[in-house]
Amino acid sequence: MPDKNTFTDLIKSGYTFKGECYTLGAAMLNGEVLKDAPVKLPLKTMNRHGLIAGATGTGKTKTLQVIAEGLSDASVPVLLMDIKGDLSGIAAEGKLNPIIEDRYGKMGLTYSPAAYPVELLTLSNEKGVRLRATVTEFGPILISKILGLNDTQQGLVAMIFKYCDDHTIPLLDLKDFTKILQYISNEGKAEIEKEYGKIASTSTGTILRKVIELQQQGADLFFGEPSFEVDDLMRISDDGRGVVSVMRVTDMQNRPKLFSTFMLQLLAELYAVLPEEGDLDKPKLVLFIDEAHLVFQEATSALLQQIETVIKLIRSKGVGIFFCTQNPQDIPASVLSQLGLKVQHALRAFTAADRKTIKQAAENYPESEYYAVNELITQLGIGEALITLLNEKGIPTPLVHAMLGSPRSRMDVLSEIEIDSLTQKSKLVKKYEQSIDNESAYEILTAKLQEAGEKSAEEKNKKPSKPEPSVIEKVLDNPVSRQVQRTAASIITRSLLGALGLGGRSSKSKKKTGWF
Repeated sequence: MPDKNTFTDLIKSGYTFKGECYTLGAAMLNGEVLKDAPVKLPLKTMNRHGLIAGATGTGKTKTLQVIAEGLSDASVPVLLMDIKGDLSGIAAEGKLNPIIEDRYGKMGLTYSPAAYPVELLTLSNEKGVRLRATVTEFGPILISKILGLNDTQQGLVAMIFKYCDDHTIPLLDLKDFTKILQYISNEGKAEIEKEYGKIASTSTGTILRKVIELQQQGADLFFGEPSFEVDDLMRISDDGRGVVSVMRVTDMQNRPKLFSTFMLQLLAELYAVLPEEGDLDKPKLVLFIDEAHLVFQEATSALLQQIETVIKLIRSKGVGIFFCTQNPQDIPASVLSQLGLKVQHALRAFTAADRKTIKQAAENYPESEYYAVNELITQLGIGEALITLLNEKGIPTPLVHAMLGSPRSRMDVLSEIEIDSLTQKSKLVKKYEQSIDNESAYEILTAKLQEAGEKSAEEKNKKPSKPEPSVIEKVLDNPVSRQVQRTAASIITRSLLGALGLGGRSSKSKKKTGWF
């Protein structure tokens, strides 16, 4: 039997930090909750990224909500990707009930309901702040990766961007991008090839089809103006708490390519805009991606590589990223190795494949003399998890089986009336609600083609009209006159050929006709 006092001392020393931190729950040993062994998270290492994993119904989304609340209380802005639609309740105050009261009593903690400052965001026509970005902001490299283009097609996209830059033709939305593709395939092909080289029609056709595929997932709503400014994600409310931005993407399960596109653009924009910060006392922004497998499942290998690269580098900008998924294997190994915090809820072992997954998950955690991880990982109760993280020196903390606190905000969705009230008060909704259609590639090229058409028509009209034919010309142009001319010409020709011995008839024929 493991010694409880020794274990308590281990957890106390392992989860005590110099900087600011907040309590996530309390350690458990042999089914007992130890009030004297709180499990805390240090803010200083929250930019090292993290994973929250577990089977359906084990409480991983509520753990995400608890961590988001702790960050907000510490004046850290948070962005939540709400795939299932059950995170908007963080804007409303929770309610104490017997289950919560019993849980907090076991942990020796006090439950105090609270509503958090929330901004609702959307990529579609749902209520909230509309997020947009222009094609130009993506640039040729990201656009090519999103569309899954080969090297030849990527070169063509780079050529298009270069042409538009050289001729001051803005690329704002997909309508602009489609128009320039059509232009270089037809009317503008000679002009482009003269300046930049040959263009393969098959390449433009392939790119057009891939753009249409992206449009089918609703990308037209995302590309355009006004562009969303990432600074609006990093706001502090009037009471000093970090604003929690809830991205309502409940329809993204049917549009994973658009979701991946948005994620890549967001991460790239954050990396480009934010200055190098190193290790701050607390992060500038923490991003939580619920149902994270949607980001990776539909991503091309090039897009996946880009996402992995940004995740590895964005830590130095003061941004932390947490993935919430059912199976840890949903996250690529190259990303999984970058994660500083791991919260593992229960996994189910119904098949041989499940047992293999559990074995792999257990091997990702530090060895512990206090827990048989392979067995415990299938026996965790709702709201319980195995936890390990990096301390302020970058050293992994002891593996701990913890009972976690429940959210202090509502563990349910907002009603339509509450959503309306929230969006009506929002300054950002008013800032981004109106789509702007500035003059861009579509309008410029359409006007250019129209001008060329009008010029061609004017040149046709300027051609001198034929003079009225004379009486002799009218007579000669008459069908009867033309027939007489042809007959006379034929007789004269035959006569000349006959004189030269080239008449084409046999000597017998000549005698019969009496020629010569």
